[in-house]
Formats: sequence, structure tokens, C-alpha cells
Amino acid sequence: MNATIEIDGLRKRFGSTQALAGMTFTVHPGHVTGFVGPNGAGKSTTMRVVLGLDAPDAGTATIGGRPYRTLTNPLTQVGSLLDAGALQPSRSARNHLLWLAHSQGLKADRVDDVIALAGLESAARRKAGGYSLGMRQRLGVAAALLGDPPVLIFDEPFNGMDPEGIVWMKGFLRSLAAQDRAVLVSSHLMSELQDVADHLVVVGRGRVIADTSVADLIASASGNRITLTTTAPADAMTVLTGAGAEVTAAGSGVLSISNLSSARVVAALTEHAIPFSEVTANRATLEQAYMELTRDSVEYRAEAKS
Repeated sequence: MNATIEIDGLRKRFGSTQALAGMTFTVHPGHVTGFVGPNGAGKSTTMRVVLGLDAPDAGTATIGGRPYRTLTNPLTQVGSLLDAGALQPSRSARNHLLWLAHSQGLKADRVDDVIALAGLESAARRKAGGYSLGMRQRLGVAAALLGDPPVLIFDEPFNGMDPEGIVWMKGFLRSLAAQDRAVLVSSHLMSELQDVADHLVVVGRGRVIADTSVADLIASASGNRITLTTTAPADAMTVLTGAGAEVTAAGSGVLSISNLSSARVVAALTEHAIPFSEVTANRATLEQAYMELTRDSVEYRAEAKS
């Protein structure tokens, strides 16, 4: 199966609310694609449309080139975790998974495999109703993996996870992508995806704001700015401006430089024997890049007190 999710021009309105306003992006195999944006940006609605739970007003969403509703034995082609609470609380975790496996014609021995993968061996025979939210997330992950699918979709999988669980989930998501699966993970917290996602789709108000690699997003937000410390700021400014940089004074003996690489800054200063003690490339955090991108898409924002 072609393990690719393609979302093209999705539009969806709920009453007076435009939930999706032309959502378009592709999720490729072999990567964890972070699907990020403020609450209300359209992430969950997009996932529900991909999984055939909501019908779009316009546009298409396909998995391996086909709409979800046309897939035969869908658990063997796409696994998903949208709601960790969607289970029968009186059933044990193992019986919940056995019931799911039976409904899809899957072998019972696969249940024990996914219980081990999700780290649920010690709790598999306990009633799922007594699970913490983090444990329910693990059970949801186990259910998503029952059919060993090449495509996986997780909506806010870190919710309710303790620090150990978050570390486990990050490593687990990376391992799935390393098996050449397409992995789409939604979150509204960039810190959860900092060390996990290769690619990011940033959304706001129902449309894509950025579709880029993590490295390119950080570089863009950083603005390629460099901070220079020198005892000859006037001479350094003259030399660097002549080399094509934009230079501004940022303090006593400190210059802020853009449009010139660190290597070229050092080369220009050395060539003209300008003394300097430090050249630092400013690097935005993923959180800063995300906040800048979504600043105008946040539905509710606290007002700064004067």
C-alpha cells in the first residue's frame, strides 16, 4: 500500500463556524509529521475527515490514494487514536483489544504483541475503566497498532502522560517512522514535538500557515541574525556593511548583524584586522517559531495588563 495521506482543499463548516477553510497538505511515509496549531485551528476536524467520521463540504482526503470509507480491513491500513476514552470501562484492556481484533478478523496473538509494544503487560487484565489517562493513551496506541498498519494518526497522544510516558511516546513515534510508516501527530504544544517531528504542518483558522521541515522553520524564525562583540564597533560596522550585511548597534561593543553568514562575518573582520571576541548565531526555539507563526490565529488570548 502507498502509505501516504493526501489532504486537498478541505472545507468544513459547523453552523456559523468555518472549521476548515481549504486545508491542504501531504503526510509522507518514513517521517513523523507534526500537525500543530492553536486550539480550534482545525486539527481534530481534519483528522476526523481523513478517517471518514466527518464529511467535508469540499475537498478530498485520501489514504494511499483512496478515501477511508473504501478501504477493506481498514485497521490493517490505517491505525488511529482520536479519543483515549473510547472504550468499555468494564472490560479489561486485553479483552478490549481481543474484541477489536475479532471485529476486524485479526489473530488473537497480535493482541499480546501490541500489549507488549505499548508497555501494558502488567496492567493488561485490569479493567480499563480504572486506567489513568496516560494508561488509556497507551491502550489507544495498542489498538491503533493491531492491524500493523503503514499509516498512523494520533490526536494529542501526549495528553495525560507523566514525564516517563512522554519520553516513551517520543521514542515510540520515532520508531514507527523508522519502519517507513507515515505518522501524523497533532499537538498544540511544540515542546512535545521538539525532538520527534521531522516535518511540521502548522495550521490556524482552518488553513495551513506553514508546511516545512523543523530545521527550515527554526532558520526562518531566527532570521539568520548574528550577534558580534567587538572593541571596534564603528570599524566593524563599516566593514560588514561593505560586505552586504545589515548592521545595528545592540549595546556597548555589541552589534546585531543580518544577511551575512557567521563564516563570512569572521572572514571579513579577519581580513581587515578588526578585533572581535565573540560571534554568535541567534537560533530561535521551535516554540518561538511556532508562536510567531500562529500569533494571529489564536482564538483566545490574555490581554497584557498595563
